[in-house]
Amino acid sequence: MSERSLKLPSRPSSRRGATDAINRALERSDITEICQAIGTAMSDYNVSDIANECGIARQTLYRAFAGGPKHPNFTTVLTVLDALGFQLHVTVRRTARARLALPKAVPPSQ
Repeated sequence: MSERSLKLPSRPSSRRGATDAINRALERSDITEICQAIGTAMSDYNVSDIANECGIARQTLYRAFAGGPKHPNFTTVLTVLDALGFQLHVTVRRTARARLALPKAVPPSQ
């Protein structure tokens, strides 16, 4: 978690704004910021409807994305993003942190 003071993101005025805020948080790899960005996007919708669609209690959603010490599990994040009409997308960075594994040798056929 980041040592810097936590600042709640400003409320996005559109789905595009919410998408941009969540993507900026993901780029920083800051769990608290990611949760807050999703929570802010979620607040633009009827949270009761999202809770019903996800099968999660409304209060649990509020707590999960408030940016507190407990974070939601990955399933909850994906379920809420789906309910909001968003999807998680992975791309390759220009500079990779880890090296690719060497291909494993294929044993000869017998």
